Amino acid sequence: MATILHLIKSADAALARTVIEQHVGAGDRVTVALLPGGIAPALPPGVAIQHVGSELSYSQLLDLIFESDRVVTW
Repeated sequence: MATILHLIKSADAALARTVIEQHVGAGDRVTVALLPGGIAPALPPGVAIQHVGSELSYSQLLDLIFESDRVVTW
């Protein structure tokens, strides 16, 4: 099981949702970090969502990046 971090800045996250669903289906642990301007798509259960700036500091985001096996940006 991989740990995957998705960074979403775009308001259009349709493709991100599809990829996130594939990762969850593969048994990966998925976290979504919403950057300012990013809009969370409807996500499958079990996906952690963090809002950068209000719930998650940039220092904490950096920690998540280094803790993740893979980081995907949108």
